[in-house]
Amino acid sequence: MSMSTGAGGRGQVTAEINVTPMADVMLVLLIIFMVITPMLQKGTPVELAKTQNPIDMPDADHDDAVLVAVTRDGKFWLGQDRIAVEDLASRVSDILSAKMDKTVFVRSDYRAKYGDVKTVVDTIRSAGVDKVGLLTERVDDRVRQ
Repeated sequence: MSMSTGAGGRGQVTAEINVTPMADVMLVLLIIFMVITPMLQKGTPVELAKTQNPIDMPDADHDDAVLVAVTRDGKFWLGQDRIAVEDLASRVSDILSAKMDKTVFVRSDYRAKYGDVKTVVDTIRSAGVDKVGLLTERVDDRVRQ
Protein backbone atom coordinates (compact mmCIF):
# COMPACT_ATOMS: atom_id res chain seq x y z
CA MET A 1 0.00 0.00 0.00
CA SER A 2 1.26 3.39 -0.86
CA MET A 3 0.52 6.47 1.17
CA SER A 4 -0.84 9.51 -0.63
CA THR A 5 1.46 12.55 -0.61
CA GLY A 6 -1.23 15.19 -1.16
CA ALA A 7 -1.31 18.25 1.07
CA GLY A 8 -3.75 18.09 3.94
CA GLY A 9 -3.78 14.31 4.13
CA ARG A 10 -4.35 12.55 7.41
CA GLY A 11 -1.43 12.47 9.74
CA GLN A 12 0.49 15.26 8.04
CA VAL A 13 1.49 18.56 9.69
CA THR A 14 0.83 21.77 7.81
CA ALA A 15 3.39 24.54 8.15
CA GLU A 16 0.98 27.46 7.70
CA ILE A 17 0.54 30.13 10.38
CA ASN A 18 -2.98 30.89 11.49
CA VAL A 19 -3.18 34.71 11.41
CA THR A 20 -6.82 35.07 12.46
CA PRO A 21 -6.08 35.51 16.21
CA MET A 22 -3.38 38.08 15.39
CA ALA A 23 -5.80 40.05 13.21
CA ASP A 24 -8.38 40.01 16.01
CA VAL A 25 -5.86 41.34 18.53
CA MET A 26 -4.71 44.06 16.11
CA LEU A 27 -8.28 45.21 15.49
CA VAL A 28 -8.96 45.44 19.23
CA LEU A 29 -5.76 47.48 19.72
CA LEU A 30 -6.72 49.75 16.84
CA ILE A 31 -10.13 50.43 18.39
CA ILE A 32 -8.57 51.14 21.79
CA PHE A 33 -6.10 53.64 20.30
CA MET A 34 -8.84 55.32 18.27
CA VAL A 35 -10.87 55.86 21.44
CA ILE A 36 -7.98 57.02 23.62
CA THR A 37 -6.18 59.33 21.18
CA PRO A 38 -8.70 62.22 21.34
CA MET A 39 -8.42 62.14 25.14
CA LEU A 40 -4.69 62.84 24.98
CA GLN A 41 -5.17 66.55 24.39
CA LYS A 42 -2.48 68.49 26.17
CA GLY A 43 -3.70 70.84 28.88
CA THR A 44 -7.23 71.87 29.66
CA PRO A 45 -9.67 71.65 26.76
CA VAL A 46 -10.74 75.11 25.57
CA GLU A 47 -12.28 76.33 22.34
CA LEU A 48 -9.63 78.57 20.84
CA ALA A 49 -10.40 81.74 18.92
CA LYS A 50 -10.41 81.21 15.18
CA THR A 51 -8.14 83.33 12.97
CA GLN A 52 -7.37 83.33 9.26
CA ASN A 53 -3.65 84.17 9.49
CA PRO A 54 -2.24 82.68 12.70
CA ILE A 55 1.47 82.56 13.42
CA ASP A 56 2.73 78.98 13.60
CA MET A 57 4.04 78.10 17.06
CA PRO A 58 5.41 74.55 16.83
CA ASP A 59 7.12 74.88 20.23
CA ALA A 60 3.70 74.79 21.91
CA ASP A 61 3.41 71.10 21.00
CA HIS A 62 6.57 70.07 22.85
CA ASP A 63 6.19 68.03 26.02
CA ASP A 64 8.04 70.60 28.13
CA ALA A 65 6.08 73.62 26.85
CA VAL A 66 4.53 75.82 29.54
CA LEU A 67 0.81 76.14 28.82
CA VAL A 68 -1.57 78.40 30.71
CA ALA A 69 -5.26 77.98 29.94
CA VAL A 70 -8.10 80.41 30.61
CA THR A 71 -11.53 78.82 30.50
CA ARG A 72 -14.78 80.56 29.68
CA ASP A 73 -15.89 80.44 33.33
CA GLY A 74 -12.81 82.36 34.49
CA LYS A 75 -10.70 79.47 35.79
CA PHE A 76 -6.95 79.33 35.26
CA TRP A 77 -4.90 76.20 34.57
CA LEU A 78 -1.13 75.70 34.46
CA GLY A 79 -0.67 72.52 32.45
CA GLN A 80 -3.10 70.03 34.02
CA ASP A 81 -3.30 71.79 37.40
CA ARG A 82 -5.86 74.41 38.34
CA ILE A 83 -4.18 77.48 39.78
CA ALA A 84 -5.16 80.79 41.33
CA VAL A 85 -4.00 83.83 39.39
CA GLU A 86 -2.12 85.03 42.51
CA ASP A 87 0.09 81.90 42.44
CA LEU A 88 0.66 81.95 38.69
CA ALA A 89 3.71 84.24 38.66
CA SER A 90 5.65 82.25 41.25
CA ARG A 91 4.84 78.88 39.67
CA VAL A 92 5.76 80.08 36.16
CA SER A 93 9.05 81.56 37.36
CA ASP A 94 9.87 78.30 39.19
CA ILE A 95 9.20 76.26 36.04
CA LEU A 96 11.19 78.60 33.79
CA SER A 97 14.17 79.02 36.14
CA ALA A 98 15.93 75.97 34.67
CA LYS A 99 14.90 76.56 31.05
CA MET A 100 16.75 78.56 28.43
CA ASP A 101 13.64 79.35 26.39
CA LYS A 102 11.46 81.60 28.50
CA THR A 103 8.26 81.29 26.44
CA VAL A 104 4.81 80.68 27.89
CA PHE A 105 1.81 79.82 25.73
CA VAL A 106 -1.68 80.99 26.64
CA ARG A 107 -4.66 78.94 25.48
CA SER A 108 -7.74 81.05 26.01
CA ASP A 109 -11.32 80.08 25.32
CA TYR A 110 -12.84 82.45 22.80
CA ARG A 111 -15.70 83.10 25.25
CA ALA A 112 -13.35 84.00 28.14
CA LYS A 113 -13.49 87.55 29.46
CA TYR A 114 -10.92 89.89 27.99
CA GLY A 115 -9.99 91.04 31.50
CA ASP A 116 -9.11 87.50 32.58
CA VAL A 117 -6.80 86.99 29.60
CA LYS A 118 -5.19 90.40 30.17
CA THR A 119 -4.60 89.56 33.84
CA VAL A 120 -2.96 86.26 32.93
CA VAL A 121 -0.68 87.87 30.32
CA ASP A 122 0.30 90.68 32.74
CA THR A 123 0.99 88.16 35.50
CA ILE A 124 3.13 86.01 33.21
CA ARG A 125 5.10 89.05 32.00
CA SER A 126 5.71 90.12 35.62
CA ALA A 127 7.27 86.67 36.25
CA GLY A 128 10.11 87.55 33.86
CA VAL A 129 8.83 85.77 30.77
CA ASP A 130 10.49 86.86 27.52
CA LYS A 131 7.74 85.79 25.11
CA VAL A 132 4.04 85.06 25.52
CA GLY A 133 2.36 83.12 22.74
CA LEU A 134 -1.41 83.40 22.32
CA LEU A 135 -2.63 80.17 20.72
CA THR A 136 -5.45 80.29 18.17
CA GLU A 137 -7.04 77.92 15.70
CA ARG A 138 -6.74 78.33 11.94
CA VAL A 139 -9.95 78.96 9.97
CA ASP A 140 -10.15 76.94 6.78
CA ASP A 141 -11.42 79.25 4.03
CA ARG A 142 -12.52 76.34 1.86
CA VAL A 143 -15.11 75.28 4.44
CA ARG A 144 -16.75 78.68 4.56
CA GLN A 145 -19.32 79.49 1.90
